[in-house]
Amino acid sequence: MASVRELKKDINFLASELITEAYVKQLVKEDVNNDKIAEVMVKAIEFRNDLVAKANHPDGKDNPKLVKAFYQGLRKDMMERFMAISNETNEL
Repeated sequence: MASVRELKKDINFLASELITEAYVKQLVKEDVNNDKIAEVMVKAIEFRNDLVAKANHPDGKDNPKLVKAFYQGLRKDMMERFMAISNETNEL
């Protein structure tokens, strides 16, 4: 299993990619609503903050099986939310 440190690096990378994607969309397309771009950026920041907070406080610290299941679920949630926000940015 990957370390919590690596998981946090992945979370930070994905959040920065979402913000960069939204910013580039704002610069390239002139007809994009700036309020919607800002909303997507805020979602990306909340995505990052929420997942890092969850990664810092796993459930069932004494049971390795519960901890492993917790981090697997967290990675799954991370990818689902990343794809949802990315799709929302692409629709702008």
